[in-house]
Amino acid sequence: MNEDIKFILDTAQEAMDGAMKHLEKQFSNIRAGKASPAMLGSVMVDYYGSQTPLAQVANVNTPDGRTITVQPWEKTMLQEIERGIAYANLGFNPMNNGETIIINVPPLTEERRRDLSKQAKAEAEDAKIGVRNARKEANSDIKNLDDASEDQQKNGEIDVQHMTDKYVKKIDDVFDVKEKEIMTV
Repeated sequence: MNEDIKFILDTAQEAMDGAMKHLEKQFSNIRAGKASPAMLGSVMVDYYGSQTPLAQVANVNTPDGRTITVQPWEKTMLQEIERGIAYANLGFNPMNNGETIIINVPPLTEERRRDLSKQAKAEAEDAKIGVRNARKEANSDIKNLDDASEDQQKNGEIDVQHMTDKYVKKIDDVFDVKEKEIMTV
């Protein structure tokens, strides 16, 4: 195989991998009814004057599917952690018992589940667009190669299409799993 085509294929694969990683990151932010420490991943706490991620000032656990507990490493941080959770506007109502902060995660309504499923579908479509853009760019680069024969260019385009099909199927599979997770009561 022509070295230039191999480089183009590798670049396209990196771009498609990036689209998959982005999709998985977006999916981790979509709540699926079960409590998860990742739900508080965006919470920032004022730690002696600097904004610090919650995970760096407290231990975040999920003792069961409906509860998140936040155990600060310093008891003086309880108020700041509560304020950070409220400020993050996640829709949670933290309860402080003097030792830990307990957050009860309410079950999702059917309507909210459908909304989250639509949001997941939109994220999956965005990832497919990223994959298709990588394919378009790779095919364009292959066509613009002067030192590759027509057969090499055709084979390169076929390889790019196979890679695209593989990634689109992966995206569909990941979405199906996420949708099932969201819709399961």
